[in-house]
Amino acid sequence: MKYETAGDPMTGLLWTRKATRKIAAELQREGIMVSDKTVACLLDELGYSLQANRKKIALSGKGSLQQRTDRDLQFRRICRMRGRFARNQDPIISVDTKKKELIGNFKNSGRLWRDQPCDVADHDFPSYAEAKIAPYGIYDTIANKGAVYLGLSHDTAAFAVDSICSWWKQYGAVRYPHASRILILADNGGSNSPANAAWRYHLWEALCQQCGLEVTVCHYPTGASKWNPIEHRLFSEISKNWAGVPLNNLDTATKYIRKTKTITGLKVTATVNQKYYPLKEKVADELQTQVSIARYKLFPKLNYTLRPAN
Repeated sequence: MKYETAGDPMTGLLWTRKATRKIAAELQREGIMVSDKTVACLLDELGYSLQANRKKIALSGKGSLQQRTDRDLQFRRICRMRGRFARNQDPIISVDTKKKELIGNFKNSGRLWRDQPCDVADHDFPSYAEAKIAPYGIYDTIANKGAVYLGLSHDTAAFAVDSICSWWKQYGAVRYPHASRILILADNGGSNSPANAAWRYHLWEALCQQCGLEVTVCHYPTGASKWNPIEHRLFSEISKNWAGVPLNNLDTATKYIRKTKTITGLKVTATVNQKYYPLKEKVADELQTQVSIARYKLFPKLNYTLRPAN
């Protein structure tokens, strides 16, 4: 064990790189007859414990200090915008697409109390699935309410904006009848990427032109999506609610999403969107030029406001 021990000199925490079976085998060769279970107990008494990798080290590549500074500035920008909209009781929504799920008798991560195990398919082949859903979520940070739109097609900018527009017509306009503007918090990739011209065009066409709203969008920096409120306020609760439950059909998926609640008052709705959305949508240049967009001086690619045309 002398050369197979590692640890933290500050906390005194110890661990070994050798498996308990290998340690037991070496001890048996020395005439000490012990099992791997006994070795595990001995290691525990000696202060060892099972440890997993932790993502704690910030990469120190070229420009990393500047990247961290920029990320901090963008977080501060988002915080100021949220405070400004919240003080005026203007809607603030956090949006993103949850992990795609196969609909069928497939394994769903997690465990729950049962009187007998639940048998599922031994392989998760998409060809055997009834459908593959893309759950696009909208989390209302002020009202603490969530809405999930289950797309059966592709996760595109048009699908994302249709989901937001449906949310506004169903819930947003009712909760905020006097609102003339809205703040959207989004990730830096996927269907709501700031580099996606279709995202900006559809957002302007649907919310600005049709609904008459001024739309301010703030994107989280690359690699910082875990701080998007929807991740830990909505998606994590849905995952916990259906943990260990095979999503055998769409009704099961929508039922468990709608039953997601928390003691802080979170309530969630779920709607299936059966519309087909083609991939690689191109927005013509003449349509892009119609978009009335004002970009902020600080990180203009991540912060901008879309306004209705005069």
